[in-house]
Amino acid sequence: MFYYYDRYKPEEIPKIVVEPPGPKARELLSRDRSLLMQSFVRWYPLVAKRAYGVVIEDVDGNLFLDMNAGLAVMSVGHCHPRVVKAIREQSEKLLHYSLTDFYYEEAVEYSEELSKIVPIEGGSKFFFANSGAETIEASIKISRGYGEGKRPYVIAFIGAFHGRTTGAMALTASKPVQRKGFQPLMPAVIHVPYPYPYRCPFETDPEKCGDAVIGFIEEWIFRRMVDPSEVAAVFVEPIQGEGGYVVPPDDFFPKLRKLTRENGILLVDDEVQAGMGRTGKWFAIEHWNVKPDIITMAKAVASGLPLGVVAGRKDIMNLPAGSHASTFGGNPVALRVAKEVINIMRDEKLLENASKVGESILKRAREWMDKYEIIGDVRGKGLMIGIELVKDRKTKEYAKKEVAEVINGCFKKGVTIIGAGFSTIRIAPPLVISEELAQKALDILEEEIKKANKKIHG
Repeated sequence: MFYYYDRYKPEEIPKIVVEPPGPKARELLSRDRSLLMQSFVRWYPLVAKRAYGVVIEDVDGNLFLDMNAGLAVMSVGHCHPRVVKAIREQSEKLLHYSLTDFYYEEAVEYSEELSKIVPIEGGSKFFFANSGAETIEASIKISRGYGEGKRPYVIAFIGAFHGRTTGAMALTASKPVQRKGFQPLMPAVIHVPYPYPYRCPFETDPEKCGDAVIGFIEEWIFRRMVDPSEVAAVFVEPIQGEGGYVVPPDDFFPKLRKLTRENGILLVDDEVQAGMGRTGKWFAIEHWNVKPDIITMAKAVASGLPLGVVAGRKDIMNLPAGSHASTFGGNPVALRVAKEVINIMRDEKLLENASKVGESILKRAREWMDKYEIIGDVRGKGLMIGIELVKDRKTKEYAKKEVAEVINGCFKKGVTIIGAGFSTIRIAPPLVISEELAQKALDILEEEIKKANKKIHG
């Protein structure tokens, strides 16, 4: 089930034949620097050549155990044979014909399948884009359009990441570098604290942090700053991704949903990273039995092909003709693959696997807290897990340098893990990962955490 094409055996993974980056990788790095705008930050010099299941092979022949799934994208594993078959069959039939101007059956068939799993009341309609940021841009327009121009404001959260295009960037508040130098951004965006139990911005019990955030919105935003009748939507990640894999208190989302409903405000659930099974449910918001008005998704939707989706209540999804479109949004090949992804996840019981393997990872990582003082917090749901490192548990000082050392140490030993927030290790492997390989990855991760802990605490 987990090793497509029988190409690799568990005992072979990971395998380092030459210390990365090897000679072929170094040669390509030089060419990359001379040709590509370096506006992004690479975690380490991994030069991928091919990948299958949960394994990445670099240009020098090293085999890596993938614990980040290409930024939470390859949930059904790399090059799943059913995905490859779907691409091949569709590419021989129809590659493109602009859904915004014409029609094709792949869009309708995928929408019918997706409508069965999205947790939206009263049925859904869909809009297709190419990326997560594009789904946020569309949702801003949909929300304001539904408010008929009388609700110009939107609320987002500190620590949020919604994308880097202009509107999405205005909602993003994860790191200053993402916004620095690009002002003025889209106006009428209000940021409020996110209920981050380990670092609650309010002087309260961590489990009361959600109550404090709701109270802040009611008392300081609605009573003193903006009348709620002027707010179109609240944009929120069910688990903050780039912000540090932050899981809110259990009562936060039910209370936020109540607040938005009482004030006629739409709840826009950004599931770009947390959605499509990553947390053990189709959508992370389902852990709190909350049904949003709009859901945005991308990353894992089409197993590496560019596809973003906005799902919304039927009465909301009614922008006038010509007001929003996308030439490539809803590409027929991507849609055909997206439909197959849903079928694969059902057939291979990947939601169940994410829950089972995720629980074992969380259990082991929480046990480390008794052994390694550098670990300040462990949190997550399913296979969306954050391990926050700190220099001192009392001050909670970020261990930025140490996280970089741990991540790079794992890379040298054949495990690809990346960070989130300021000093959190994020664990987000393909949902097809076996318990055996997850524990092998944790063995290597623990070795590196132990080293980092010794440097600080002896």
